[in-house]
Amino acid sequence: MDVNAAVAAAAAIAGVCTGVIAMLAFRWSERDQKRPTRTSLRPDVTAVLPPGVDTVLSVLRSSAVVLDEGDAVVKASSAAYALGLVRGGKLAVEPMLQMARDTRRDGEIRQVELDLPRRGTGRGEALAVSARVAPLGSRLVLLLVEDLTEARRIEAVRRDFVANVSHELKTPVGALSLLSEAVMDAADDPEAVERFAGRMQIEATRLTNLVQELIDLSRVQNDDPLEDAEPVRVDELVTEAIDRCRHQAGTKQITMAAGGTADLFVWGNRGQLAAALGNLVENAVNYSPARTRVGIAGRRVNAPGGDLIEIAVTDQGIGISDKDKDRIFERFYRVDPARSRATGGTGLGLAIVKHVAASHGGEVTVWSSEGQGSTFTLRLPEAGSVRARKPFPGADFDQLEASTGPHDPHDSASNHPEARATREPLPAPEVLP
Repeated sequence: MDVNAAVAAAAAIAGVCTGVIAMLAFRWSERDQKRPTRTSLRPDVTAVLPPGVDTVLSVLRSSAVVLDEGDAVVKASSAAYALGLVRGGKLAVEPMLQMARDTRRDGEIRQVELDLPRRGTGRGEALAVSARVAPLGSRLVLLLVEDLTEARRIEAVRRDFVANVSHELKTPVGALSLLSEAVMDAADDPEAVERFAGRMQIEATRLTNLVQELIDLSRVQNDDPLEDAEPVRVDELVTEAIDRCRHQAGTKQITMAAGGTADLFVWGNRGQLAAALGNLVENAVNYSPARTRVGIAGRRVNAPGGDLIEIAVTDQGIGISDKDKDRIFERFYRVDPARSRATGGTGLGLAIVKHVAASHGGEVTVWSSEGQGSTFTLRLPEAGSVRARKPFPGADFDQLEASTGPHDPHDSASNHPEARATREPLPAPEVLP
């Protein structure tokens, strides 16, 4: 009996001990689960931001920066780093940082436009931005920054364009008004009436040309030339351009020579291409001295994206200065306004050429040396489906080189035997529309 009681007592004690040990183990496990780990001690950005905010910020076009109560950057978009807004984990623009502090203090949404220095340039250029600050939850502040630089540039171009158009229209209209008064005052003098009427015709023609070129410029900027595209023979475009300028060239005894354009085709709108090449040839004639030569040459060149057709127009004018080369394709820009008025130029011809080339997937470039002349080169994609499989007519280039003069020694392409008449053989004058 005593033995059984002893066994039962031992079993009870063992059960109690097992229960105590199990309870202690459970408590210890719970404490380990609640103990912060090394990973949990590091702040997680997505855990700090309100739900969904991180996703929204990633798709915004604006540069986004989220600041905490200590002005530390919690989240910043790649655009914010590109603009130089965030450096070393801090907001680097003091006015924006002050706006964030004020918004955190009173909860009001603030917006301001600022000019920021552009990073990585030694020039005095500035970035125009619009900054908007708003509270995000109870502790965070959201900063959205929009880059307005391009919008400001476009607005400035628009203002300049409107001002230039107004000025260009005002000049011939005012001249017509004065000449009409002169005609009325000279009603009894037939010779004076005839002289004033001739001047009125000149101003009316200038006004007509200006309006037409404005229409052409608007059309090439807004229309898709490839909607009505077709294979266009380069030699036909050259012939049409020469015919357009034959009278002016004959008056100044300017010789026009063409070569290398046979069997070349480009793909595009025939009317726009003819207008662009015609403008280049007309410029070369208008700004060349008397008894000089104007050359037009074409060739096919290999390019990674497909073969290109180059059409080069070369003259022997006084050339273009380096400071004017960067601006001659701007609307209404003239190297020599007095000469442009004498030739009836509107300042839009080269702008039209630039837009036609760009809309056809090409480009227009200029080489010029003061005192030697200029070469304008129009590069357009070839209409490969109609390419004539014939040898390149190099003899035409040799003939043109003999008639137009020297080429640019610094242009490596011009050293090719097929390119000597196309690349910078002769350089051009003040090339203005």
